[in-house]
Amino acid sequence: MRPIWEGIHERLLVKSVDQNGDVRPVGVLDNDSIRPTPARDRKWTRLTYMFFWFSATANVSNLYASSTGVSMGLTMWEAIACSFAGQFLAGCLMALNGRAGAVYRIPFPVLCRSSFGPWGAFWPTFNRAAMSIVWNGVNVTQGAQCLYVFLHAIFPSIARIPDKMGPKSALTSAQMICFLVYWLVNCAFLVVPVPKMKKLIYIKVVVYYGGAFAMLAWVVRLAGGNPPALHESSEIHGRAKSWLICKFLFLGLASCGTFISNAADLQRYARKPSDVILGQIISFPLSGLLVAVIGNVIAGCSRSIFGELIWNPLTFLDKLMEGERYTPGNRAACAFISLAYVYSTVFSAIFENSIPAGNDIAALLPRYITVKRGFFICAILSYAICPWYLLATASVFITFLSSYQIFLSAIAGVLICDYYLVRRGWLDIPSLYTARSDGVYYFFHGFNLRGFGAYIVAVAPNFYGFLNQMGVKAPLGIQRFYFVAYPVGLLIAFGMYYLGCLVWPPAETERTRKWKEPKEYWDEFDPDRVDGVEAVTVLPVVIKGEHGDKTALDISSEV
Repeated sequence: MRPIWEGIHERLLVKSVDQNGDVRPVGVLDNDSIRPTPARDRKWTRLTYMFFWFSATANVSNLYASSTGVSMGLTMWEAIACSFAGQFLAGCLMALNGRAGAVYRIPFPVLCRSSFGPWGAFWPTFNRAAMSIVWNGVNVTQGAQCLYVFLHAIFPSIARIPDKMGPKSALTSAQMICFLVYWLVNCAFLVVPVPKMKKLIYIKVVVYYGGAFAMLAWVVRLAGGNPPALHESSEIHGRAKSWLICKFLFLGLASCGTFISNAADLQRYARKPSDVILGQIISFPLSGLLVAVIGNVIAGCSRSIFGELIWNPLTFLDKLMEGERYTPGNRAACAFISLAYVYSTVFSAIFENSIPAGNDIAALLPRYITVKRGFFICAILSYAICPWYLLATASVFITFLSSYQIFLSAIAGVLICDYYLVRRGWLDIPSLYTARSDGVYYFFHGFNLRGFGAYIVAVAPNFYGFLNQMGVKAPLGIQRFYFVAYPVGLLIAFGMYYLGCLVWPPAETERTRKWKEPKEYWDEFDPDRVDGVEAVTVLPVVIKGEHGDKTALDISSEV
């Protein structure tokens, strides 16, 4: 009789199939869920991506992310301009960094192997996975707060539950109950396949902006229609103000660091590579602008209504039900608005955190973990890190947003340089899934020293500022230099990696200006590549040549 542990081990092993439907071996770097997305799952259109990136900022955290600039001394319009400018830059970087995902349909952790090596890619993959898990915990915490406001509007007794969490927690004991309920709801939606989430994206946009505009109209009316806070001048001037504007402009960019690195994970579901561009460059910053305006106007109205600045809209809603304000009308309004925020936050956590973390975790241990299993591992870990302590105050939230940027910016700089200047758009996809010593991306024992050298050099100038964010004392100059840590880290990594490749060219690269990116890529195990399948007549097949990949359509046009 076979031992029980062998049966458990067999069930845990990931089963993958080839293009004929036969089970194929799964290696330490390969399983079906992290291979190029098959043609049957490439269902996200241009409209989907327009709505997706318009909904990417549709969450509670972005309502008060830009308004934190007001709490530090900027005017409302200055805070909005900083947020918009930073997110526009982020949208451009997303389009650049996600291009390989749109063309080859590969996720971020697989793309990293061309720049850091098959074993070296584990570091940026782990780094990004950790950030996604933290962000997922933040979104779930905010979802719990939304759920609490909804339940408070229906059951007033929930506010009388004794609080045992302490002043350092963003959640009370009652809200911790909501955290558990919300977390379970979030996990329930993780079973839906990603390609089938198109309708959920469209619904999220309608639901979120319906709730946000309803709250905006309500609080503006309560504030008298034209609250003085909307016309107040800045409380600081001169050089201090200039540095504060610089800080929040690049904080708007840095806060999108996970979006920039997540781009390939989300673009791999595109019907065509070009379908993703407008959503990133246009929809993302425009939606960020709209959310920033709504959030800042709501925060500005709080002074007229309550006599104090309330930067968290959930706290705002809850205060609208305090004392004499706990009327049936206020309760109904708060219930519907908070329910809209609950729904939108569920899918913010999934689209922006669970999907990237699932790809990363699956790439760390492909023999045992699929992307879907990675979703649930992310959910468990995001509970374990106690994220409710990250959102206790505005200053803690700002520190959290800025503390991780130096690592993600260096990774993005290396990836962008490798794809555009070094590889010229050409990737040998089969070699990305092997650690053989004769592989194109094996480099030095599986590590690309050029990538790690550029990464370390890019992180070094900003590391003192990073330590300052963690509590180490630093001079004022170091603190201000850290405001531009993201663009500095990205540009240094970009330049150092290109210099390293010029001095020490990687194998299988040519010194040519010719762009070698294929129009379309088909995975060798894609079942729709089989002759006679309808999709074959629509999508061109990639044919490898000594001068890079060419499609059948390219060759026929040359003939």
